[in-house]
Amino acid sequence: MQTDYERLAATSQAHLWNPFTQMKDYHASEPLIIERGEGIRLYDIHGRAYFDGFSSVWLNIHGHNVPELNQAITDQLGRVAHSTLLGMANVPAIELAGKLAEITPPGLTKVFYSDSGATGVEIAIKMAFQYWHNRGVRGKTQFITMNQAYHGDTIGAVSVGAIPLYHDVFRPMLFPSHVIPYPYAYRCEGGETEALETTLTALRRLLHSQAASIAALIVEPIVQGASGIIVMPPGCLREIAKLCREHDVLLIADEVATGFGRTGEMFACDLEGVSPDLMIIGKGLTGGYLPVAATLATDEVYDAFYADYGEQKTFFHGHSFTGNPLGCAVALASLKLFEERSMLSGVRAKASLVEHRLAALKERPHVGDIRQQGLMIGIELVRDKNTREPYEWVERIGVRTSLKARELGMLTRPLGNVIVFIPPLASSEAELELMTAILVEAIICVTESGPAA
Repeated sequence: MQTDYERLAATSQAHLWNPFTQMKDYHASEPLIIERGEGIRLYDIHGRAYFDGFSSVWLNIHGHNVPELNQAITDQLGRVAHSTLLGMANVPAIELAGKLAEITPPGLTKVFYSDSGATGVEIAIKMAFQYWHNRGVRGKTQFITMNQAYHGDTIGAVSVGAIPLYHDVFRPMLFPSHVIPYPYAYRCEGGETEALETTLTALRRLLHSQAASIAALIVEPIVQGASGIIVMPPGCLREIAKLCREHDVLLIADEVATGFGRTGEMFACDLEGVSPDLMIIGKGLTGGYLPVAATLATDEVYDAFYADYGEQKTFFHGHSFTGNPLGCAVALASLKLFEERSMLSGVRAKASLVEHRLAALKERPHVGDIRQQGLMIGIELVRDKNTREPYEWVERIGVRTSLKARELGMLTRPLGNVIVFIPPLASSEAELELMTAILVEAIICVTESGPAA
């Protein structure tokens, strides 16, 4: 007779297709099946506990099974689970919109809901395109993105993405974008100064020659996530925003990964006092509970769509679950916890602790770089520290290290040869001590024990 685990594993292999997963590799070993969560730990079907070392793909804020968030959903469920925003509204969606306008960078006053970061990006791209059209400005139809950018997996979002591994196969389906260098300070002999100037020089040249054809620039502010947790040099975002304003190009900030305290401020744009024209939020919006995202816009953008019906300037875009009351209710509860528990100041203190604990890795022979902004950390593993020679992709050094961390009791997911550590913001100092210890042990064990068997 099959056990529950055997039944679920068999059903998974027969029917479940996991995202960003090579299924042949996945089915070569027994799958990890999560049954429940408590605090910052997840428990598999066998009852074994794991620290959630990457916040369930970068989105968990307060931990799992949080009473206040559970109650917010339960209370709203007793009222209404869903009501459309097409031509009407609901109470939580209105209240959350007001709260988001209050806490986001100045000028972002209008909130358009969606269900994921990628769809939020799709909305921002379409808004930027139609904004110029509605104003009667013809020709501003193109977009600027940055090398190794990731903005989601829908077609428009992939069109402004620039990670070959993820995006090249779909290139024939996409609209072209201008790609400028991202300021990779650790790859430049001149460090941050050289990296910053390379990026800004490329942007100046492009805007000087082609601003009349460019609708918007989209950027992951301060931290470029999927490329390996790459942190911008100080002042870079501020200068990008300034150049966009000078050349009449809209600035789109993709805060899906960086928003809601992850970088040490509520939003990464706050670190440099930047107010974009459009901003996308998701992931941590609901504390990691339900799939709600939003695209925020300035009054200037909104007003380009505000017209008499016959002018046909309506933004014809929407989702069936836009402004879902359950999701908006839990988002409001999550933001309340931010305030009650002084989450932002806690993140700054915890980030210092993590930086101190990971310092033990800096001199290890296969740690090429440790990149950190707040509680977003990427540890790049290299074959040779002095030459920065990378591991080959097929060596799966990141995968092997993550599997070792799992064996030691912590879950994370690598970005190629970069080990990601993005713990829930609610993690205590004691829990962070334990998680960083696992991370250090896993990295040393895998990288210094010789070739994989």
